[in-house]
This record gives sequence, structure tokens and C-alpha cells, in this order.
Amino acid sequence: MLLRFAPCIAAAALFVTIVAGSQASWAQTPPAPAAASPADKSASSAEPFAEDTTLTAKTIVYVKGSGVWDSAFETISGSFKKLKAYIDKEGLKTDGPPMTIFTQTDDTGFQFQAAIPIAEPPKNPPRGDIAIGQSPEGHALKFIHHGSYDELDNTYEAITNYLDEKRLEAKDLFIEQYETDPVTADGKKLTVDVLVLLK
Repeated sequence: MLLRFAPCIAAAALFVTIVAGSQASWAQTPPAPAAASPADKSASSAEPFAEDTTLTAKTIVYVKGSGVWDSAFETISGSFKKLKAYIDKEGLKTDGPPMTIFTQTDDTGFQFQAAIPIAEPPKNPPRGDIAIGQSPEGHALKFIHHGSYDELDNTYEAITNYLDEKRLEAKDLFIEQYETDPVTADGKKLTVDVLVLLK
């Protein structure tokens, strides 16, 4: 939610190339060729490049925002810090890893929801820019990225190539789910699941 990649993930250019650059990273040096598995990563060798999955809706607390790719990581990680402060203050139990739901992108910027799933809605509804909602659901492909966040653009390029090759059409929305904490993790040692919802 933070990068400089390209969500051109749709067989017909549904997604535009996103390039967000920079800071703190989280991702793996992904396979440049569409379905190639990174031989230089022992952890990745056992992982499929694209894994078929079904997303179920979860209750989330989220913050809406927008940003430019050059400072994407700072923008999104700032939103997660705000969400975590709210969750800690209210004593809420989380129900899954944090995620960034990208709702609109273009060559220079993006709109997003930084979200954290929670086990049950808070007794005191949030105020201000924090809201309660539901995460996206449906048929999706999961692509795993290990390593630096700065290299996520390579993964997105590989995803785009894979979708084109398989003639798959993606929805105008994609998700980054962080298996490592986007606020406290080493930016060069991240694991990010990129979830692409299919039509």
C-alpha cells in the first residue's frame, strides 16, 4: 500500500502501470518471466507463482487515502500506524494480516484503503477518517513477493505478463496483504501477498 509498481493487471489493460517508488520495502525479487519460479530463492522454489484462492469478506477497520507513487510507502505506512493506534486504544482483536486495497491507480498516483481485519466490530464506532467496512471477496489469484518493497514493481510486471499469457481478466481492484508488519518489519525482508481479483 507504498510502491512504484504496475497494476496493469487485466487482460485488456484493466490495470495501469503503477510505479511507486521507494521507501521501506516489502517484497521478493519476483520472477521476471511470467510463470517462472525464482530459482535463486529457496523459499520461493516450493511456492507456485500464481495460487488460485477464494477471498471471504471480513470486518475491517480502514482509512481511505490517496498518494503519489514516489512517496507511496510513507503514505500507506502512516495510515497503518493510525489504525494500529486505534485498535490498541479500543482493545480490538485482529483477524488477519493488514492489507492495502487499491481502488484506483494511474501512472502518477493511487487511491487506497489501508485496512486491518478485526474479529468483531468495536463497541464504540470509530470517528473521523477511520471507518468500519468489509474486505473484498471473490475468486482471486495470489502472488507471493519476498524481499524489498522497492522491487514490487518487478512482481507486478510478472503478474501482468502472466494474466496476459493465460488470457485472464482482472477486476479494477487489487490487494496487497502483508505477512510481515508494514510498520515495524525490515523493509528488505518483507513477505507480501498480491491478490488479484478475477472477473
